[in-house]
Amino acid sequence: MSRIGKKEIIIPNNVSVIINDKEILVKGKKGELLHNLSELVEIEATEKIIKLKIKDKIKKTQSIYGLSRSIISNMITGVSEGFEKRLTIEGVGYRSHIEGKNLILNMGYSHSITIKPPKEVNIKVENNTSIFISGINKEQVGQIAATIRSVRPPEPYKGKGIRYENEIIKRKVGKAGK
Repeated sequence: MSRIGKKEIIIPNNVSVIINDKEILVKGKKGELLHNLSELVEIEATEKIIKLKIKDKIKKTQSIYGLSRSIISNMITGVSEGFEKRLTIEGVGYRSHIEGKNLILNMGYSHSITIKPPKEVNIKVENNTSIFISGINKEQVGQIAATIRSVRPPEPYKGKGIRYENEIIKRKVGKAGK
């Protein structure tokens, strides 16, 4: 049985949750999110608490159980507080800027890379080397951050590339000379 799935979700005062069959709509000050729950999970809601229950004790149901609880919890956090990721660019000549809503990265390739975010995700660039990604959907914010990082992941010898703000890069020792 999932320990995460057993936890109840507490709904803050500024968030409203509407449940229609297997569809859950969460509205808050930052926006609204919609999610369709699996048929394997049942949902019980009161005014301030949401609880999930499983129908059968099969492995697929138990894995969906914890996942569904996490998704609903992230939806509530997203519409009330939002999610953010920060990326840092390190390296000589590596920089970024915003054109319209698109992020333009100059990462030492012969061409610049353009990343078009979804309309729910906001990207800001501070001093050409700090990228700030924010939005209400945790999955989209994390996916855009991972896409930007994958353009030039940090390399282990000098640490050049794009990394998350608190990411620690294990450095390797270079080639020993004779």
